[in-house]
Amino acid sequence: MKRILIIGAGRSSSSLIKYLHQHAAGFDWEIVVGDLDPETTGQRIGHTAKLIRFDILQEEASSQAIAQADLVISMLPAKFHILVAKLCLKHGKNLLTPSYVKSEMKALEPEIKEKGLFFLNEMGLDPGIDHMSAMKEIDAIKAAGLELLGFESFTGGLVAPESDDNPWHYKLSWNPRNVVLAGQEGIVKFRQEGKYKYIPYNRVFRRTEIIEIEGYGTFEGYANRDSLQYIDRYHLHGIPTIYRGTLRRPGFCRAWNVFVQLGMTDDSFEMEGLQEMTRRDFTNSFLYYHPSDSVETKLFHDQNIAQDSEIIPKLKWLGIFDNEPIGLERGTPAQVLEHLLKEKWLLLPTDKDMTVMWHKFTYRDNSTKRVIEKHLSLVVTGEDPINTAMAKTVGLPLGIAAKLILTGKIERSGLFIPTLPEIYEPVLTELEEHGIQFKESFKNPE
Repeated sequence: MKRILIIGAGRSSSSLIKYLHQHAAGFDWEIVVGDLDPETTGQRIGHTAKLIRFDILQEEASSQAIAQADLVISMLPAKFHILVAKLCLKHGKNLLTPSYVKSEMKALEPEIKEKGLFFLNEMGLDPGIDHMSAMKEIDAIKAAGLELLGFESFTGGLVAPESDDNPWHYKLSWNPRNVVLAGQEGIVKFRQEGKYKYIPYNRVFRRTEIIEIEGYGTFEGYANRDSLQYIDRYHLHGIPTIYRGTLRRPGFCRAWNVFVQLGMTDDSFEMEGLQEMTRRDFTNSFLYYHPSDSVETKLFHDQNIAQDSEIIPKLKWLGIFDNEPIGLERGTPAQVLEHLLKEKWLLLPTDKDMTVMWHKFTYRDNSTKRVIEKHLSLVVTGEDPINTAMAKTVGLPLGIAAKLILTGKIERSGLFIPTLPEIYEPVLTELEEHGIQFKESFKNPE
């Protein structure tokens, strides 16, 4: 019997646990889920795994649990993956995560390879399915002798149209902290028509693209992180345009930018006097003093918001002008905003979420000089607030990869992301069996 240890049972873990449980008997696997609150976890996922209490900050107990596993899957917040990775190295265990490879993880690469271990990161939705679907198409374009001129990719976790009942057209299906801190990972970098472009955090949500997806309407996309690193990762040296971003519904970014400009997304300091504050006080704390102007007037004046702006109903709906107590003893501005959003953007018992991915490949057939624009779109709708589209598109790639590793279909050593055909081909094929399948369309820009 082989033991799979899943560390963390948050919002994105349900489909992963369910998938592995369905295959456990056939492959003689034992599924163990470690979480800070195993009792609550058990109520949510049912009796599909052995549950243990797991705290990565308790090194001795964590080390013992990892030592007993044959494969470790970390679903913890990204900052804790490095702690899991070091324990996996110590005990000689392979590791899967859905998160970006950080510099601390990259520094472990020589030791991972030396010990003959396989660490696969970025194996979720974005990053994950984006890599695999992009590389499959890029490899096919190159194999056909075509010249790739541009690659653009956008992904979003949103609310399904049938559950869209608020002016933001958004609800939370993944870690709300990541939503609040989005865009703060460093300067945004990309190439557009051969020109390098840079966007600082304070401008990210004002530089957006409009994207149409047939059957699902209009979206807006904002640039995400450092797109230039994918020139190396995807072997796209010399490509004039490479741009990666995040999808929201139109109007979201302009309204969210209000919080950015006010400083409400700042996570660098704890606020004083928070326990006595109302939501209105919280908003007012970021505005100038005036003896008679209302908080609304000051905010609209400060942010140059017109009286008929569509931003106003969004802000009022979130309750940032209400006199209700915040309900936190301490916290940073970002943590306070997260606290408010978790209440307002909650998926209700009958709600469904939706994940959306869109790629654009622009390439030239040099024999005919014809330029083709190809679009790939993926839309997945969740079942309910637990079996979400986000959980499905993050968890299933991890589960399939785990199966490939434990059955000897992948035999590599080192630190990887899923850009190799031996990884992306079988994973994408099986994802299609679960309804995760791209639709393609073409456009000739010339």
